Amino acid sequence: MRVKTSVTLPAELIARLDLIDSNRSAVLERAARAFLALQERQSRDTRDLEIIGRNADALNREAADALAFQRLK
Repeated sequence: MRVKTSVTLPAELIARLDLIDSNRSAVLERAARAFLALQERQSRDTRDLEIIGRNADALNREAADALAFQRLK
């Protein structure tokens, strides 16, 4: 479902958008989707880094054990 909305943008930005595609709605939709995907990816990466940080000591011990085992071979 599409919802009609009104957005006020600087004339310079509109001119640049028109260079990309004469269908401003399509350009703005693609830009909004790309922006949201970036935000979601950054949020996911932040959560992943927090999880890794909370488990860093255990992960480092496990890696050290694996390396020590490899040296014994």
